[in-house]
Amino acid sequence: MSNKVIGIEYTLKDAKTGEQLDTNVGQAPLEFISGKGQIIPGLENKLVDMSANEEADVLVEAKDAYGEYNEEAVQTLPKEQFAGIELVEGMSLYGTGEHGETVQVVVKSFDDNEVTIDYNHPMAGRTLMFSVAILSLRDATDEEIQTGVVGGMAAMAGGCCGGGSCGTGDDHGHSHGGGCGTGHGHSHGGCGCH
Repeated sequence: MSNKVIGIEYTLKDAKTGEQLDTNVGQAPLEFISGKGQIIPGLENKLVDMSANEEADVLVEAKDAYGEYNEEAVQTLPKEQFAGIELVEGMSLYGTGEHGETVQVVVKSFDDNEVTIDYNHPMAGRTLMFSVAILSLRDATDEEIQTGVVGGMAAMAGGCCGGGSCGTGDDHGHSHGGGCGTGHGHSHGGCGCH
């Protein structure tokens, strides 16, 4: 079921430890366009079979979420490459991947000379449990299908004051549990109407 705009409320936990990793309960729903890879496949595959107002617990193995943990994705770089950044262990930074894409990295450790960073997604290797509820379900508009943005390009331009959904424009679900405030600050529905 592609090209549906699905709005969900969710709570995300680590399936093994029970630790709560993320939730949007009480906030704006997370809206995405199905069939465009905007959220992790293991969750989307379940959501597209659900109906409006339906609730479910969805277990997603690491391979269908953020991938298995890759030890080779940990690198040590000269500290001068991080000039101007106040480093804190565990903080998330944004960089550029080998194909020009924006990637999120985590600072694992650092000293006066070197910084060890981890290119693995913070959720890599984790089996995830989503408790989800479908709050809204509709066909995407032609503009939404073309742009991949819920609400069309107007939403990306901030045209969401006074109602309407926005905030999922370029987020593509990356902020599930990433919880960082040093980069793009992708929020699940934050609208910044000033």
